[in-house]
Amino acid sequence: MSTTGLSPQETVERALAAARSGDCVVIAEETSDANLRWAGNTLTTNGVTRSRQLTVIAIDRRSDGAAVGVVSRSGVLPGQIEEVVREAEQAAAEATPAEDEAQLPGPDQAAASGPADDGWAAPPRRTDIGVLREFAAALGETLREAAGVGRQLYGFAEHEMVSTYLGTSAGLRLRHDQPAGRIELNAKSADLTRSAWTGAATRDFTDVDIADLDAGLAERLGWAERSVSLPPGRYETLLPPTAVSDLLVYLYWQAGAKDAADGRTVFSKAGGGTRVGEQLSALPVTLSSDPRAAGLGCAPFVIAHTSGPDSSVFDNGLPLGQTAWIKDGSLAALHSSRHSAALAGLPVTPAIDNLTFAASSDVAAPLPTLPEMIASTGRALLLTCLWYIREVDAQTLLLTGLTRDGVYLVENGEVVGAVNNFRFNESPVTVLGRLLEVGATVPTLPREWGDWFNRAAMPPVRVEGFNMSSVSQAS
Repeated sequence: MSTTGLSPQETVERALAAARSGDCVVIAEETSDANLRWAGNTLTTNGVTRSRQLTVIAIDRRSDGAAVGVVSRSGVLPGQIEEVVREAEQAAAEATPAEDEAQLPGPDQAAASGPADDGWAAPPRRTDIGVLREFAAALGETLREAAGVGRQLYGFAEHEMVSTYLGTSAGLRLRHDQPAGRIELNAKSADLTRSAWTGAATRDFTDVDIADLDAGLAERLGWAERSVSLPPGRYETLLPPTAVSDLLVYLYWQAGAKDAADGRTVFSKAGGGTRVGEQLSALPVTLSSDPRAAGLGCAPFVIAHTSGPDSSVFDNGLPLGQTAWIKDGSLAALHSSRHSAALAGLPVTPAIDNLTFAASSDVAAPLPTLPEMIASTGRALLLTCLWYIREVDAQTLLLTGLTRDGVYLVENGEVVGAVNNFRFNESPVTVLGRLLEVGATVPTLPREWGDWFNRAAMPPVRVEGFNMSSVSQAS
């Protein structure tokens, strides 16, 4: 039972029973969060929070089309459920007909998504500080060891569990439990002049080795004992998985079918249509999503609180399956709703909440790790991560941003020192076209986008002529 006195399932059923509109979608979510924070080698805070949200989507089917009203509210009490439904219906009555009008998926369509976690009747799953207990013990030892050698550690660890219950007037009853955790760790030298960052995404913290993360930071602080000044320019560059994820997550977000078909993005074809089918990389790389990917699992059906260019409240409950967005170097799909897919003349491929980038590999010759790529480098820059990423031009997907917490110079297979930070100007699409080498794919945490997207697996890559457009004073 929730603290409202009703379970999420009862909340959904009561809202649907109160609905007078032609169709209705109800989404009830229960969220819990546990976190730890530390600074200067000392634990500072920890806490647990819980919240709940109810979203009612009323659909008014009338002679001029179907209009939609959406109301979302936190902490709804049992006596307030009907009020939320009435507000949504009033909003629908006052709205103009929706362009993405469609029939709601029924149970027969949703069956393709397979069993939904623990089943509709099970109570919501919750996290608590216990999920961090073993991690906290290891963290304490790591903080003591760092203090002993004059290294300052700062960071946080958090774990969230969201249980989502989706019910519709078409008879759907679906549920999904989504765990998500991450750690971000920053190390500084005793005089605070050198800094290094690392992060990791996790589902339950059993796979997080804090001592190993700290050892990597200690190595990079050692690299930075020697500094080298370099001018702006185009450099052969090694990008670690976290930097690759920040570039490709943004590419994925912008790979919508409607805007591409409307001629607004880098995925628009000159003269009309989309670039689906065009070669983006000479290397056999694949960018894909799969709701059942090991360690990256996410909802296997559409959960849409509102409609957008490539999402639709009418698609709630539509099953999701493995989808390749780029296949063997060619653009294979753009994320879409049923409505935007029809406009673009493409198959229906809704967005999925995880992302994997990988190159095909000969089993007899496994793909290299980042240390192995460093060892085979003549001269190149090695980045840590990208930061403050902003879009400059949608037509080319040109992005700008800064390097942060460590850019290093590699010569003859060894890191020889840290170099100054840069502002970069690059398009992830053109970067795909200049890939020289792709390493082994591993789970990673996007530093820039980790608040919104942290189910990613990426490889390190070697890029020809990465554009460091100016020197930055960022540290």
